[in-house]
Amino acid sequence: MTGDWRTDRIGTALRGENPTVMRRLTSGFAVIGDVQFLPGYSVLLVDEPDVQRLSDLPRAKRMSFLSDMDQLGEAVERACRRLDPAFRRVNLEILGNTDPFLHAHVWPRFEWEPADVVGKPVWLHPRERWSDERFRLGPQHDVLRDAIGSELDLLRS
Repeated sequence: MTGDWRTDRIGTALRGENPTVMRRLTSGFAVIGDVQFLPGYSVLLVDEPDVQRLSDLPRAKRMSFLSDMDQLGEAVERACRRLDPAFRRVNLEILGNTDPFLHAHVWPRFEWEPADVVGKPVWLHPRERWSDERFRLGPQHDVLRDAIGSELDLLRS
């Protein structure tokens, strides 16, 4: 692999070089997020790098992507509920404001989040949480990553 996989997340996933990939799904890849200030944060990447929005996909593939988003959301919910008693819910988002490829965010939400953001969109968490080294994806997240992957396997069997 040459360069940084973050500059070509989908291409590196297709080539088996993206270290965040947890599972290959029907329409894309379930990946664990680069930041984990909300442990279990995951993303569904479409498997076609040139697809920018949901409406770019043919109807059948669009429905497949939404189904995969639902599966990933349920897997994150099951894993987080099992590993953290303060788990509240999962938020699912397809935004497309920054990255030029179709992807869906799966955000677990917890009772222990700061009171000023617990009931608001995750994007209102303080900016420093997004770049804090303590929350960078690493080996400390392997148990959570494995739990989400196992839940995906159960949902697809």
